[in-house]
Amino acid sequence: MNVPAAGGCFVTCGAPAATMTGPGPAVAPGSPRARGDSGDAAEVEVAPAMAPGAGGCGGCPNCTGASDPGCGPTIDAPMPWPPPPRLPESPFPSRALAALAAVAGGLLAPSWWALDRLLALRPTTAQEARWRHTRGGRFWGVGARVLAGLALVPALVLSLPLGALGLLLWLPAQAARRPLVLQHAAGTAPAPPWDPRSRRSFTFLSANLCLLPSGLARFSNLGSTRRRARGIARLLAPGAPTEPSGDRDGLLGPRHGEERGYGGTLGTPWPRHGPGTEAVPVEDPVMVAHPALGLEVPEGNPSPVANPVPMTNAMPWMEMSVANPSPMANPSSMTNPSPMANPSPMANPSLADDSMPTLVVPLSSPTPGPAPPAASTPVPGTPMSSPAPSVLSDHIPPDTDFVCLQEVFDGAAAALLRRRLGRRFPFVLWGVGPGGLRRRRLRVLGSGLVLGSRFPLLAARFHPFPNAAREDALANKGLLVAQVLLGSARGRRLVGFIGCTHLQAPACDATVRDLQLTLLLRWLREFRQEQEQRGDLVAFDVLCGDLNFDNCSRGDALNQQHRLFQEYQDPCRRGPGQDQPWAIGTLLNYLKIYEEPVSTPEKMKRTLSHPWGRQQFLAGPILCDGHPDPAAPRPWQGRRVDYVLHRGHPPLPTEVTGVSVITQLATSSDHLPVALRLRVGPAGP
Repeated sequence: MNVPAAGGCFVTCGAPAATMTGPGPAVAPGSPRARGDSGDAAEVEVAPAMAPGAGGCGGCPNCTGASDPGCGPTIDAPMPWPPPPRLPESPFPSRALAALAAVAGGLLAPSWWALDRLLALRPTTAQEARWRHTRGGRFWGVGARVLAGLALVPALVLSLPLGALGLLLWLPAQAARRPLVLQHAAGTAPAPPWDPRSRRSFTFLSANLCLLPSGLARFSNLGSTRRRARGIARLLAPGAPTEPSGDRDGLLGPRHGEERGYGGTLGTPWPRHGPGTEAVPVEDPVMVAHPALGLEVPEGNPSPVANPVPMTNAMPWMEMSVANPSPMANPSSMTNPSPMANPSPMANPSLADDSMPTLVVPLSSPTPGPAPPAASTPVPGTPMSSPAPSVLSDHIPPDTDFVCLQEVFDGAAAALLRRRLGRRFPFVLWGVGPGGLRRRRLRVLGSGLVLGSRFPLLAARFHPFPNAAREDALANKGLLVAQVLLGSARGRRLVGFIGCTHLQAPACDATVRDLQLTLLLRWLREFRQEQEQRGDLVAFDVLCGDLNFDNCSRGDALNQQHRLFQEYQDPCRRGPGQDQPWAIGTLLNYLKIYEEPVSTPEKMKRTLSHPWGRQQFLAGPILCDGHPDPAAPRPWQGRRVDYVLHRGHPPLPTEVTGVSVITQLATSSDHLPVALRLRVGPAGP
């Protein structure tokens, strides 16, 4: 069935097509903008509203509720795949506004460059280490920065008049800019439509990349933002997926001899290449309990990582049902320090083009990390020790279907990233939540959110947070939510919903985050109610992002108990303030991201597999003021601030088959990406 330009059916529904309001994007009938309501949400909607009818629009012969006796529910209407994109593919509604924005950017560039270079004079710990190992290194390093500062300060002052003129032009251009833009890579093949009569796995990845302008990134011990963006892009989109997600059973291979379980550190080891990389068994208490398993440790490595300090008060592995991965009545909590107060995700100044880790997918192991199994009672006589987290993986899943990124603030880095993402994800939302005057405040940066999808996007909307405070008020943070089309069956659309967000960063702003969580929950409900049509089959409803609070810190107790976690489940959480024993933090100690034990994906995975490594290199629990909690039990599992949550009790059968915390961005980020695998279906008759 062809999609009409205006009126008629959209895909398999006979509802009228989205209406156009002037030069802007399509607006669905019944949406707040179509009704003329005022609101805070910046929206772009393309999915038409469903007219009343049983299972369809009631008037289209392709809908299951049609009155035509010749059109029964067993007939599938032909559907173009992918359907023509309806989201706006340019930031501005006219070329004149685009030209105005380009002129404003050119006038602002000298001032912005000089200010960024001044801030970038702050050295990273990697640069300081090089100074210490070079004769006179500190003298020459500090001297060069003093001279550079003396040159940059006059350059900044001289560029201010041009910058002021550019700002006057930039503000109206940003006010007219669309809230989000779709990049449709027509040359990249989308994922094939899903047939709900069979089961299908969907893999979601969430990563905070800390692609701030280089000067601001230095406050998180990161730098070389554009070089990091190129390296990260190669890791996120190395090429087309070699196989669909449905062919894989989990993110990492299950444990030997176990049918279910999130494998990772303790699962089938990933091959390592290069000299001296043969895996040798390590005498670890967990391995004693599971003698068939082994950790990869290079020979002759006397590092304390190879000989972890045994822990006392060990906790046994907790039983987790794969069909219901969140056994707790009150699903998970989260906590993630934000990029502004504690900029995080990555800074790898030494990322060379030819030094990217090679993706190696063993035949016996699926991708990110299957659900963590229960560990039964330890073998008698085995020393008690904290089980090594089984969710660690040293590679990004090669069959990721959806990627949600945060802190992609730098414009040039964002352009590099989205162009590379287009080689693997045909549909990329970028330019989300632009800066400018928003709510009578100047937003220097946008939202930093990017969403990539292998499936067509039907609708999308951005909601800015109205209560940003402190340094976070300089960015237009908020919620990006999208509806994706997964296929069709018997005239019914198969859809999914994905949210991507980044909450207030400062640790002392728990009340600000609490209100933002309440807004998230409301916006997610409203978007689903407005976009979901009668007869739709909803495969998943997932929320990804950096929530800037964890589930182990006393200072985050207020956020840990939010009712959001009663609707969205977190497989890593047992309840407020208590994670699963196999869960692991996602926030690194940013002052140690360049040290040898965490300098490569393989080394970081091995190091964080042991209590000693987690206590040394992961950020520990904090108090309300952001200071370390001296009463926190040690060793800790670390602050888990990056999350992928899924709504409980979906209409289609759903199970979590994989969870992974990924170390492949070693030395490029102080956040660890998180991946979740959901297996959906089959649908009932």
